[in-house]
Amino acid sequence: MRQRLNVQYVIIGIVCIFSLILPVSILADDGCAQTIEGNDKMQFNKDTMKVASSCKKVTITLKHTGKLPKATMGHNWVLVKTADANDVGMAGMSAGIDKEYVPQNDARVLASTKLIGGGEETSVEFDLSKLDSKEKYTYICTFPGHFSVMKGEFQIGS
Repeated sequence: MRQRLNVQYVIIGIVCIFSLILPVSILADDGCAQTIEGNDKMQFNKDTMKVASSCKKVTITLKHTGKLPKATMGHNWVLVKTADANDVGMAGMSAGIDKEYVPQNDARVLASTKLIGGGEETSVEFDLSKLDSKEKYTYICTFPGHFSVMKGEFQIGS
């Protein structure tokens, strides 16, 4: 009888621990922090990223899974309104590597990471409340020649 009670207490203890841990893990995976990868083949691994409209801040982590240096095959992650994607991509090329190929003080750039090379990663955090959930957004890489193929849709959902 005593052994049976001990087993029941152990089971109750495990259930209590999981009930405390589970909500924290659910909250941690709320879509407000996301990772995207770029490679040496000039590709992002995602063509769509969706964040919950309940997010106040969003953190995007960019990982370069290739081996080439940033001067040869650098990548960044730049968020723009879809209508501005081509113009910002062209302006980024003109900005040069010392400015991460991102046009400086350009209101069309809503968020951007640093330029990284193979094996590196970087992050950007931005305020989602500054975006309109009814607007269409695109993320691009503004390294010269990349923005036409390295792009995806950034969605704000419920």
